[in-house]
Amino acid sequence: MSIFRKLSSRLDEQQVEEQKPLDYIDYLFNHYKGRLLKETNLDQLIKLPNYQKRRAIEKLITEMMDQEKVIITQMDKTRLLDMILDDSVGFGPLEPLLHDDDITEIMVNGPNEVYIERQGQITLSEINFKNDEHIRNIIDRIVAPIGRRIDESSPLVDGRLEDGSRVNAAIPPIALHGPVITIRKFKKDPYTIDHLMGFRTLTSKMSDFIEAAVGSKMNIIISGGTGSGKTTLLNVVSAAIPIGERIITIEDMAELRLNRKNVVSLEARPANMEGAGEITIRQLVKNALRMRPDRIIVGEVRGGEALDMLQAMNTGHEGSLTTIHANSAQDAMSRLEAMILMNNASMTAEVVRPFISSAIQLVIQTLRLSDGTRKVVSIAEAVSENGEIQLHDIFRFRRLSTDTNGRIRGSFVTTGYVPRCAEKLSVFGYELGEDFFAPAEEAVTHDG
Repeated sequence: MSIFRKLSSRLDEQQVEEQKPLDYIDYLFNHYKGRLLKETNLDQLIKLPNYQKRRAIEKLITEMMDQEKVIITQMDKTRLLDMILDDSVGFGPLEPLLHDDDITEIMVNGPNEVYIERQGQITLSEINFKNDEHIRNIIDRIVAPIGRRIDESSPLVDGRLEDGSRVNAAIPPIALHGPVITIRKFKKDPYTIDHLMGFRTLTSKMSDFIEAAVGSKMNIIISGGTGSGKTTLLNVVSAAIPIGERIITIEDMAELRLNRKNVVSLEARPANMEGAGEITIRQLVKNALRMRPDRIIVGEVRGGEALDMLQAMNTGHEGSLTTIHANSAQDAMSRLEAMILMNNASMTAEVVRPFISSAIQLVIQTLRLSDGTRKVVSIAEAVSENGEIQLHDIFRFRRLSTDTNGRIRGSFVTTGYVPRCAEKLSVFGYELGEDFFAPAEEAVTHDG
């Protein structure tokens, strides 16, 4: 007897006529998913390359359907196969979201709360999970290939998908209402400075200055809050490093993609289940100094590695770049100082401040505005004056108003401050012109 007949036998004739095709597809999905788990070695299938994996499962399901004489439309069969493939060897309900290039962030708060960010706007998607256990299964599938674990004793995990997308997951008891997942998607084609100018993230004059600063080996910190575009900007800024220089990148989770030669990428590693084997950012920064770098790029400083990074900047590794989580350029300097003092008890603020100002030349501040757009809201020069770190804005974004559509209106301002580093730019062959730093204002307009 076919499974359709088994299903129909439980319903009277009227119920069968009213039954929606989707119910049959759900029934078939559960049935064949169960057969796959019982009758095949799914672990072996998962290890196959993607194209072989899909082909093997499609063949198995087709054979099972032929055995049971199940006949459905080609459209329903395609839907059924997609559901089984996504749930067996993919990431279940998340698959369509992961394949949508317009989506930049996926946030799973619960089975019926899956939010997405598209063009800077967060909305509730139509995607649903069956229950908390379904979400937990997807988390396990994400972390298993990268050797991470998540359980009650270790309820938080950071990971990376095959395409480089960054994943954070949390489960009870840390997540009070059930498992949650946050995915920062990895763009297949990295943004360029032209893209950022097209998005009105910065102006062409600011772009020219950043390119000159990077080419002239300025040490630069990119500061900003969560989701403000720090890593994207770091990737874009890194593209201005002259060809031929040896670059060492150091990250918690490898996200930077520098499409060039002579780049060495290092990634930190958490401790294993026995609590051993941890490799920290600080260890990698120290090791990078032995790898003959022209430039060191640290994805984000957040601890003791801040001192090692500054020492590298002060001892012949000019032109290094990093990001820091801070809400303003001044806050970035304060956080940098705090990181060093907290991890080096013998040092004092009076010693640290001149050390920071001699290492850092520029601070680029990013911000995600309320309308979802991201802006470089200031480019400031850091200088030491009377033992204190002073920041002087060279460029800044001035917010003016909000229109009826919620769009932020504003302008990019050239402040008129001529940075001390202008002479160094000239030495490196970057002639920006006599009036480059003259006071000016460029209004920002948005389509739609």
